[in-house]
Amino acid sequence: MTGWRVLLTRPTEDSAALAAELATAGVFSSSLPLLAIRPLALSDAQRARVAGLDRYCAVIVVSKPAARLGLALVNQYGPPSSRQKWFSVGAATAQILADYGLDVSYPQSADDSEALLALPAFKQAVEGAGRKVLIMRGQGGRERLADHLRQLGAEVDYLELYARELPSYPPHTLSQRVQVERLNALVVSSGQGFEHLRQLAGDAWSRLSALPLFVPSPRVAEMARSAGAQHVVDCRGASAAALLAALREHPVPAL
Repeated sequence: MTGWRVLLTRPTEDSAALAAELATAGVFSSSLPLLAIRPLALSDAQRARVAGLDRYCAVIVVSKPAARLGLALVNQYGPPSSRQKWFSVGAATAQILADYGLDVSYPQSADDSEALLALPAFKQAVEGAGRKVLIMRGQGGRERLADHLRQLGAEVDYLELYARELPSYPPHTLSQRVQVERLNALVVSSGQGFEHLRQLAGDAWSRLSALPLFVPSPRVAEMARSAGAQHVVDCRGASAAALLAALREHPVPAL
């Protein structure tokens, strides 16, 4: 494992936590956050959705920022019903909800929409005409999840809590970081993260696209390959455990 030298691109706090776990396993990492979280102002209609949580057969929280911001809103209206069904896409998001005292279910096989859709408890909660589901998320994303729910007869509402922005960096920051620190792999945790990586790379993408790129899901893998990434590894999850497993399974490139 000591041969890997990876670039982490998550928001600052999440990158620090991931870096600590990688270091324990002997993996060198360098952090260049490509996602800055900006909370959004909510409309009266959106606040009404939070106040009326008991109308939903399931609440789906798709990310850690959505969990933190969503729970801050929920707290304004008192504790939710103990009968409320809560779901998350990954374990880290689920832990935030569980620490709040919520009964949350999540897929343990992978951190993506496909795994959540296959979860028996999720299917039981959402199947049936007239069911209402609330998805707490950032701006955009998880459209496939909503489309599938609608096909099952559910009505889907969104609570968009934040925007993901690319922090401001000087030109060539990404390519220089890779060169100076002799990095041999890139890691992104979402489709938006990959889009920001590609944007920041600029003209250097033709070179950086040759590096192994570790992604969290088939959707992001397809996006990366379509953009020219030559060696995409689908970790089937965004957790440290999923990334470490993928690093162990793949040889360190000879650069």
